[in-house]
Amino acid sequence: GDICEPDFIKQLFKTEKIDIVLHFAAQTHVDLSFWHALEFTYVNVYGTNVLVAAAHEANVEKFVYVSTDEVYGGSIDEEFDESSPKRPTNPYASSKAAAECFVQSYWERYQFPVVITRSSNVYGPHQYPEKVIPKFISLLQHNRKCCIHGSGLQRRNFLYATDVVEAFLTVLKEGKPGEIYNIGTNFEMSIAQLAKELIHLIKKTSSESEMEHWMDYVKDRPTNDLRYPMNSEKMHNLGWRPKVPWKEGIMKTIEWYKENFHNWKNSEKALEPFPATEPFAQLTSL
Repeated sequence: GDICEPDFIKQLFKTEKIDIVLHFAAQTHVDLSFWHALEFTYVNVYGTNVLVAAAHEANVEKFVYVSTDEVYGGSIDEEFDESSPKRPTNPYASSKAAAECFVQSYWERYQFPVVITRSSNVYGPHQYPEKVIPKFISLLQHNRKCCIHGSGLQRRNFLYATDVVEAFLTVLKEGKPGEIYNIGTNFEMSIAQLAKELIHLIKKTSSESEMEHWMDYVKDRPTNDLRYPMNSEKMHNLGWRPKVPWKEGIMKTIEWYKENFHNWKNSEKALEPFPATEPFAQLTSL
């Protein structure tokens, strides 16, 4: 089903005994959001409104809205905590910030038990290869160069998938209604560094010139935040901390893509430097 179909969603809550909602469903590709801002608004804002309204009507016990560190906008040195203002700089982040406001309003108006999470970049097996880590891995495994937007100096925090799962289980059990929780990690790496690390692991080279051979610098996206440093002390106080070291997580991820890349529909398309997609047909019926 589709979260943008109110009748379907209402029927779902009527017929299934749903007591907890974890709302992950979203359009999430930042590059794509610059060209399809209306689709991102429709799915991420309208879809969230449909879902939270139906969940409220069904008296759900807890509604967890999965947001992103990108709602804070970029920062070079200021560390964001949950009270930091939202300053999104791309259509994806803006749509997630707007959806947060809808979710939060159900707590303010009805005391409906919503919780909002904002996490760092997630990586691991099974991730669609449009995202940077599986994209670089898959390009290198197909003897193609890593396509790096702009300078490659943008830094990102990377969390392994099982650590994020543990974080959501912690929020489900311990998270307080009406609260926001940063799910972050201190592990940070520039995109250029990331490419070099993967080249070293996949192409078995430490030579700087050989590494440069596998790196292709392309045009940057319209805005590209330098960093998203987050303070996750609030989650630490609930008993959660990331456990999987980068070396372990990235090796498991590389191994998985060796065997499974072609199981993805349109996987080759996802490896282009910039996404190519069909127009958003659903909007014609609105």
